[in-house]
Amino acid sequence: MCGIAGVIHRDGPADLGAELTRMLQSMKHRGPDSTGYALYGPADDLVVIRFVLAEPAKAGGIGMDERLERNRAEIESRLNKIGADVATMKAETGYAFRATVRYSGELKPLADYLEDVPGCEVLSLGNSLEIVKDLGDAATVAEQYRLPGFVGTHGMGHVRMATESDVDLASAHPYWAYPFADVAVVHNGQLTNYHQWRRRLERSGHRFQSECDSEIIAVYLAEKMEGGASLETAMKQSLDDLDGVFTYLCVTGNELGVAKDEMAAKPLVLFESDDLVAVATEEIAIRALVGVDVETRDPYEREVLVWQV
Repeated sequence: MCGIAGVIHRDGPADLGAELTRMLQSMKHRGPDSTGYALYGPADDLVVIRFVLAEPAKAGGIGMDERLERNRAEIESRLNKIGADVATMKAETGYAFRATVRYSGELKPLADYLEDVPGCEVLSLGNSLEIVKDLGDAATVAEQYRLPGFVGTHGMGHVRMATESDVDLASAHPYWAYPFADVAVVHNGQLTNYHQWRRRLERSGHRFQSECDSEIIAVYLAEKMEGGASLETAMKQSLDDLDGVFTYLCVTGNELGVAKDEMAAKPLVLFESDDLVAVATEEIAIRALVGVDVETRDPYEREVLVWQV
C-alpha cells in the first residue's frame, strides 16, 4: 500500500524538496504514517551526516531535553576524536540533527562510533546524500524540516502505511546502504528470502539498523557496486537473487534506477522528457510534478532502468 516516487533532472539543479513533497503528498492516501526523502545536493569536500538521537514519541519525555543535549555534545566530541573536523552542527528538531564535517577516513568506523551514543541512529552519510524521514504526511515532514528550497539534481521519497511493523523512524524509508556513501533505496513490496540474504550479508561483515527488507536491497546493491559492478548490473543481478514481489528505486551520487520483479505486480509509472525523468507508484504523483496532461508508461516485468545526471 506504500507509495514511492523519484525524480532526476538532467539539465541542472531544481527545488527537489518542493517537487518531491508535491509528489508524495498526492499519494498521502497510500501511507500517512511516515514520510521519507533521499535528497542529493551538490557534492563538495564535506561529509554530510543526518542522525537522530531519539524516536519522536520519546523526545518530549521528562528530562529528555537535557539528555538529548548531552548526547549531542557527545556526538560532537566523538567526531573530533575520530578526526572529523566539524564544520556545522544544526538541530533540525529536538531529536534530529544535520552535521557537516571534513573527514577522509572510512565511513564504517565513524558511523559505528557515533551509534554507540545512546539513542543515536545515523540516517545517512555521504558527500551529497541527505536522508530526512519522520512521522506524518509529506506536507508535515517538509514543513518540519524546511525542505522546500532544498536544491539538487535528483532524489526520491516514500510514504508509508504501517502494516507489519511499528510507526517509528526505524521502520520508515528510505534506507541508507550502511556504511556505503551516497547509496539509498525505497521499496514497495516484500522479499521472501529476506532472512537468507540478511544472514549472508551479516557474514560478510555488514550490520543492519532495522528489520526492514528494503535495507537488505540497499546493502546488496552497494556491495555489488563496491566490487566493481555498475548500478544497472547490480540491479539486474538483484532480480535473480532477490525473491518476492517488489518494485524498488535506488539512488547514488549521480544516478536514479528502478527495478521491477518478474511479475511486475507492484505498480509504477514513468514519465521521461529530454531534461526530466519522474517515476511514481501512481500517475497522480507525476501530474502533481509536471501537470495534468502527461504521457506515462509502465516499466515491464524484470525491467531495469537507470538514468544519470
